[in-house]
Amino acid sequence: MRAIMVMFDSLNRRMLSPYGCEWTHTPNFQRLAERTVQFDNCYVGSMPCMPARRELHTGRYDFLHRDWGPLEPFDDSMPEILDRNGVHTHLATDHYHYYQDGGANYHCRYSTWEFFRGREGDPWKGNLNDSIPIAPNLNDRDPKWWRQEYVNRSYMPEVDDHNQTKTFNAGLEFIRTNADCDNWFLHLETFDPHEPFFSHAEFKELYKHDYLGPECDWPNYGRVSNETPEMIQHLRYEYAALLSMCDRSLGRVLDLMDELNLWEDTLLIVNTDHGFFLGEKGWLAKVIMPFYNEVAHIPLFVWDPRCGKKGEARKSLVQTVDLAPTLLEYFGQTVDPTMNGKSLTETILNDRPVRQAGLFGAYGGHVSFTDGRYVYMRAAADGSNEPLSNHTLIPAKLGEREPVHLLRSAEWAGPFSFTKGCRVMKYPKPTRFETEEFGHLLFDLEKDPDQEKPIVDPELEKRMIDRLISLMKEAESPEEQFRRLGLENAGS
Repeated sequence: MRAIMVMFDSLNRRMLSPYGCEWTHTPNFQRLAERTVQFDNCYVGSMPCMPARRELHTGRYDFLHRDWGPLEPFDDSMPEILDRNGVHTHLATDHYHYYQDGGANYHCRYSTWEFFRGREGDPWKGNLNDSIPIAPNLNDRDPKWWRQEYVNRSYMPEVDDHNQTKTFNAGLEFIRTNADCDNWFLHLETFDPHEPFFSHAEFKELYKHDYLGPECDWPNYGRVSNETPEMIQHLRYEYAALLSMCDRSLGRVLDLMDELNLWEDTLLIVNTDHGFFLGEKGWLAKVIMPFYNEVAHIPLFVWDPRCGKKGEARKSLVQTVDLAPTLLEYFGQTVDPTMNGKSLTETILNDRPVRQAGLFGAYGGHVSFTDGRYVYMRAAADGSNEPLSNHTLIPAKLGEREPVHLLRSAEWAGPFSFTKGCRVMKYPKPTRFETEEFGHLLFDLEKDPDQEKPIVDPELEKRMIDRLISLMKEAESPEEQFRRLGLENAGS
């Protein structure tokens, strides 16, 4: 048994031809859909990058218990389980959060791994030369960060120098080297098409347009403010160019599967962690606004050689948490009952549902769920967005250690069923989300697929609240989350 997972970051479902987009150049995604089962109702679980990857490893929701962070000592990691049971697991990636504080132990769970540096202002090359060209831009990030991004780009003048190309080269090398071997899993992951949308001329040529404004390939996180319609359209073209580069890289994988006839005995998963706003609803990026479908509703494609199903769509609701159990089951391993996810084998075969509804959100944001028909987003009960605490044994955050002043107030909490008898540190941790600005939101996706008109229906909302409470209890949500959301008596 062999398996390949090709994972992209910030891959927009609505900009792929298999999902109905007619203006982007994604022929290999179309080709992929013809060779796989396409999931039309796949949702994120925990947002953003590393919370999603913890779900990928553990099959458990992350966002109710903690913010961004490493794998915990008690976490059962899917690639580590496979490695311990005779399946060689390999990670090839240019996703730089894997080697930052807050994410620096995920790669250690694989049998072997390799990294490629230089993404999103990664402190990679030390070049102090004043001649590094920096384009005028509207990005409000630290100028040092922005300059480092342009330093890194100067080391990637050609497509073959790009980190994405190097990452796929490494993945293809692993496949060729081990094509005659059994029992391996390749996790081939690129940071693209995550911002900044850096690509080369051959991909930009696919989207020729007149634009003379400031650089718009690295958008700010928040509402559209100073960006003109021309800037937003340029930003979309820059994203599309990088998306088409991703499409080319995907095609290289499909070509090699054809050449080596891997379709006979190799599972293929193509997935992402979340989508991205490119001006829709007046927003840019992610993890600022409520998780509308532009971010939460994601693409997923799976080829399972045991089922032989291809060129078909699946309507059942699935999530990121289902991928770990799917891979474990494929390799004959037991799926731990504490996982929130379920194996998708029967769903791939005959569209059998694995759940009636699923949770999604980010630490401190709306706690949301969908049943495929409705989406309900529950906001904090008041402007304090409290109580809210991190529950962890490895205190860290995005790219940094956790500040000492937060840890001084830490106390013990738990254990939870999935912590193997361990109690965890619990300390108050603020969030940037201001959910009360939006309030509770309820959408009928059948009547309003673009989520433009929230429903006001107290009876329906009450049913949604009851289902949300049930799902949160199943996920062993900390009691304080119920209080934060104004569901004080629900967590007992």
